[in-house]
Amino acid sequence: MKKFDFDYPIDIAWCPGCGNFSIRDTLIDALQELDINQTDVVFSSGIGQAAKMPQYINASYFNGLHGRALPVAVAIKATNPNLTVIAEGGDGDMYGEGGNHFIHNIRRNSDITHLVHNNMVYGLTKGQASPTSKKDFTTPVQVSGVTNEPFNPLSVALTLGATFVARTFSDEKELTKEIIKQAINHKGYALVDILHPCVSFNKINNFAWYKNNTYILEENYDNSNLMDSMKVAMDTEKMALGIIYKGKEQLTFEKQLAVYQNNLTPISFRKRDLTSVNELID
Repeated sequence: MKKFDFDYPIDIAWCPGCGNFSIRDTLIDALQELDINQTDVVFSSGIGQAAKMPQYINASYFNGLHGRALPVAVAIKATNPNLTVIAEGGDGDMYGEGGNHFIHNIRRNSDITHLVHNNMVYGLTKGQASPTSKKDFTTPVQVSGVTNEPFNPLSVALTLGATFVARTFSDEKELTKEIIKQAINHKGYALVDILHPCVSFNKINNFAWYKNNTYILEENYDNSNLMDSMKVAMDTEKMALGIIYKGKEQLTFEKQLAVYQNNLTPISFRKRDLTSVNELID
């Protein structure tokens, strides 16, 4: 039994055939191979089918509001920098409702791993277009088709200074596992955009579509060149899978906090002097 799995049956509320199942298996394998203690891993998620993931992993988690997984993840990491913190959710949750947090927490460069399940549709709320839905995609809400160009999270992340930006496909399990492992080991914000099908509400971008519209980057691809990485990220005709960009690690948000300049003990383990608080209450 893998330690991040459960030793008893659990009820997983995803549609049969959903790409989330593959992502869950791959994530458990990645954590197992990294040999991280369960007590050292914390997930943060919002609302949505992908945001249910932490409920199906045998580790600690915070399940909060729609689009608010990133600020919680940053707070958890700041409170105890020794933890492995993973923010997880869908494309609507992270790029739509959580779009503002996506932008500014890349700039902060907290040492967290950001896993986004990108199926190009809102699954939990029954099939509305998401920020990454393709133009002209029709839904019960966008009956005449989507008019906006799809949001490109990779190019946005690169522009804002992210030093680890990757994209993978749930059916490419070995590739996905290795990318997740590298993302967790990377010091600083790490984005992993995981393409996967929604078998219930997106009949266009299915398994076959992803197979035909993606390719794995060649082994000699130089992911340290920012401008070349930007070109790869901007190519939406044939989407590249792999680590698009892995730049030089920068000073993280936690390392710059004043509370850690002269004391490396995590805030969560420090003894608090409540004298001034008691005086204020009295």
